[in-house]
Amino acid sequence: MTNLSHAELLKLKRWNTPTIYNGWEIITRSDITRGFNLEETRDFMPHMGTMVGYAITVVIEPSNPNHRKANPNAASEYFQYVASIPGPKIVIVQDLDKPSVIGSFWGEVNSNTHRALGCVGTITDGAIRDVDEMCNAGFKAIARRTCVGHAYSTPVQWGVEVEVFGCKVKPGQLVHADKHGFIVIPEEDEARLLEATLFMDANECQTVIPAVRSATGLSVEQLLSEINQAGKQFGENVRNKFRASGEW
Repeated sequence: MTNLSHAELLKLKRWNTPTIYNGWEIITRSDITRGFNLEETRDFMPHMGTMVGYAITVVIEPSNPNHRKANPNAASEYFQYVASIPGPKIVIVQDLDKPSVIGSFWGEVNSNTHRALGCVGTITDGAIRDVDEMCNAGFKAIARRTCVGHAYSTPVQWGVEVEVFGCKVKPGQLVHADKHGFIVIPEEDEARLLEATLFMDANECQTVIPAVRSATGLSVEQLLSEINQAGKQFGENVRNKFRASGEW
């Protein structure tokens, strides 16, 4: 897979995740009711804005002490995996204890370590701790909640498909996330994602948004007519732009 350039990722980072979804839905042949979190997430660093990167995956089970005994070298082997993947990376963590929260994979040490290995943040359906220290590391976290201890947190599996917040994620998939949640982009949709996102934002700004913001002095009938016309123009613009590829 050829990843998007760093410049393209930075441009995608300028938009919130719902805007990325708006672009994605007009180019994808995938089910647009899937590919994003179906459960509520919590952004513990909303001041950091959006994060975008390629997924690396790990499975944990902090309640189970047997994993450390079964593979004492798991952490070292896992870090080798993390280091082998080009960044920017987002660590997607499936916690097998869900819905219970027993311990956190994340804290000051692990977030700094992953940041040094090219990771920009994490999405975990488990917990985090050391929130201020994670902020100081510049490591963004979207998680279920906070907790105090790490319990028996250790990598159990990595580089495998995981499921977090009701969404399946494969290693290497492009992920965009913010305070609204996250979206996982199919590989075949990556190349046109930026173009489609830019188009959809401009299309809204040129049609439906000005129609409803220029309502002062209009009668209800005139306003509804303006909204209806703008909606038709919005749809026509989309069809004219993407008709050839058959998305609409």
